[in-house]
Amino acid sequence: QVQVVESGGGLVQSGGSLRLSCAASGFTLDYHYIGWFRQAPGKEREGVSCISSSSGDGNTYYADSVKGRFTISRDNSKNTVYLQMNNLKPEDTAVYICSTSPGYYCPAWGWWAPSEYNYWGRGTQVTVSS
Repeated sequence: QVQVVESGGGLVQSGGSLRLSCAASGFTLDYHYIGWFRQAPGKEREGVSCISSSSGDGNTYYADSVKGRFTISRDNSKNTVYLQMNNLKPEDTAVYICSTSPGYYCPAWGWWAPSEYNYWGRGTQVTVSS
């Protein structure tokens, strides 16, 4: 059974850092791309980042709003994907959700679209205070 479970959220001050983890089970990262989304109250789910499978090209993608501050990475030995978030801002406050779908590569023309992902975690809350 394909499953992704997020952890690492919390409360942090503006300018602080957090590292989120997405632990995968029921599949390996060899043939699944992994995406991170976030959803704030009253807002639509927003694509944050995507990393291609370990058998793919290793490409990563970022939303403009997080580029230069967030870094997505993968540890194949732990079957886990990370989202390192630095210089956090109050507008980063949201539930962060991990997602995956079979495929070597993040969809280059739609990695940010929820419809490109089949499996979803429950999310982890990130709150950034000003």
